[in-house]
Amino acid sequence: MIATNDKLTNMQLELLKIFKYDLNESQMVELRALLSAYFSEKVDFEMDKVCNEKEWTISTIESLAHNHTRTSYKK
Repeated sequence: MIATNDKLTNMQLELLKIFKYDLNESQMVELRALLSAYFSEKVDFEMDKVCNEKEWTISTIESLAHNHTRTSYKK
């Protein structure tokens, strides 16, 4: 979830505590990759859980991707 206010999230505060020192560029790239992999794994897990609970197949997901379910607002 993205913070929508000016306060730091608990994750941001924790990362500030952990990384009180400067990282070089290669370390920053590695850290970004680790964080991306972590959150990607969480998304995959939750998506698998939803698919199993709702008995969705690949074709179900593909059809959902092509649905236009937004409300049309006419002026």
